[in-house]
Amino acid sequence: MEKKQYTIEINAPVEKVFDTMLGLSDKSTYEQWTALFNPTSTFEGSWEKDQKIHFIGTDDKGNRGGMVARIAENIPNQFISIQHYGILDGDKEITSGPQVEQWAGGHENYRFEETGEITRVIVEVDVTDDHLDYFDSTYPKALEKLKQIVEVD
Repeated sequence: MEKKQYTIEINAPVEKVFDTMLGLSDKSTYEQWTALFNPTSTFEGSWEKDQKIHFIGTDDKGNRGGMVARIAENIPNQFISIQHYGILDGDKEITSGPQVEQWAGGHENYRFEETGEITRVIVEVDVTDDHLDYFDSTYPKALEKLKQIVEVD
C-alpha cells in the first residue's frame, strides 16, 4: 500500500467543514461529496472513537457492498482516523481471506487546520497499487464537491 495525501482549503469555519464532511447534522452532506466515489455512497454506524462503521454503496448490478471499519480516533474539528478491516458483501461482513488481506489495516486520516476564515482539510489514505489512479483522479474532485457544499451557505 502507498500513502497518498490530498489537501483542500475551504472558506468556512472548521466546525462547519467537519460537520458537513461527516454528515453529522445532515447525512446527505456526506452522501453528496462521497457520491464522486459511488453515486449511492452512504454510511451506517457511528463516528465515535472505537465504534464500527460501514461505508456502503451499490454496484452497477444493484448489489450492496462496501467497507467495514472502525473509528480509530475522533478529535472533533481536528482529526479523524478510520481503520478499514473488512468488506461488506450484501449484509455479510468479510474480515479475513484474500479479498481483505491486501488492504486490511489501512487507514483514512483527516486533519482539519483552521487559519482565520480558512479551513485546510488534509487527507491521508492508504491505497493499494491497483487503486492509485482512481484515487488520484477521484479524491480531488470529491474534495472540490465538499468545498462547494460547505461554501454554499
